[in-house]
Amino acid sequence: RLDLPMMAEKNTSKLGTAFTVSVDAAKGTTTGISAQDRAVTIKALADPESKPNDFRRPGHVFPLIAETGGVLVRAGHTEAVVDLMRLAGLREAGVLCEIMSEDGTMARVPELADIAQRFGIKMVTIADLIKHRRLTEKLVERVASAVLPTEYGVFTAYGYETKVEANPYIALVMGDVSDGEPTLVRIHSGCLTGDVLHSLRCDCRQQLDLALRKIAEAGKGVLLYIYHHEGRGIGLVNKLKAYSLQDHGADTVEANEMLGFPPDMRDYSIGAQILVDLGLKKIRLMTNNPAKYAALRGYDLEIVERVPLITEPTPANKRYLETKRDKMGHKL
Repeated sequence: RLDLPMMAEKNTSKLGTAFTVSVDAAKGTTTGISAQDRAVTIKALADPESKPNDFRRPGHVFPLIAETGGVLVRAGHTEAVVDLMRLAGLREAGVLCEIMSEDGTMARVPELADIAQRFGIKMVTIADLIKHRRLTEKLVERVASAVLPTEYGVFTAYGYETKVEANPYIALVMGDVSDGEPTLVRIHSGCLTGDVLHSLRCDCRQQLDLALRKIAEAGKGVLLYIYHHEGRGIGLVNKLKAYSLQDHGADTVEANEMLGFPPDMRDYSIGAQILVDLGLKKIRLMTNNPAKYAALRGYDLEIVERVPLITEPTPANKRYLETKRDKMGHKL
């Protein structure tokens, strides 16, 4: 609307911050650099009636463009400001200003917390915003369903899309899972190497098989398959790189960290919303991972039981399982 092209045709900034060309308000300013002039320019930028010719280019105020989807798409300050304005019921525009330390560097969270306490200012982090939005906004849509006969029995397969990511989700459902009774649930992280290629480096395929058998024996349950959780969220190619590091002595946690990733990058909030959409209230969660158990809290889901999925170790996955037990707290 304001004809503000991006500052750089190819954005190579470290965080991909979406700066447009700088501007000054054409009316009500002199040089544009004073605090008063910049305040006039900021007000004009936030004015929905402003037009492209209301600004001079370049100037002394640097507009930023937020990603559609806000902090759930990009965990940046730009998106946080726009999300806060929207949540407050205000126009989706705001002003960003860095707070500097005495030595001229940018103040970090501990110092900001001290400043907030000293001056009685409310403080919220981007992580707080992400958690709030994932808890309070419905981000999933059921877009497909079909009968899926399997060697374990007949399931209904539901396809889901989300408002904040391109990855689809699939839920296999057997029986009536919306009757309010405790229901077996498995949230399975996709593993191409294990589930499809029958790799022995992990126990993913064995856990998938166990979960489906337990659902079939119970006559009802849900298996939510999240294929983009490959390699605990680092993706297929990076998982293969991690395997290479493990071949040279690293364990599964160390390999992730050597590649610059945390031990586990998975997020289960979208999965939790899908379970709620399916009508689940009380679940018997099939997992050995306490982090998965904790991640589902707060989504109007009551976990009444943790059902372990214990597999038989093999020479190829024994160290992997020991590392998950000893370093990641898995109940094995």
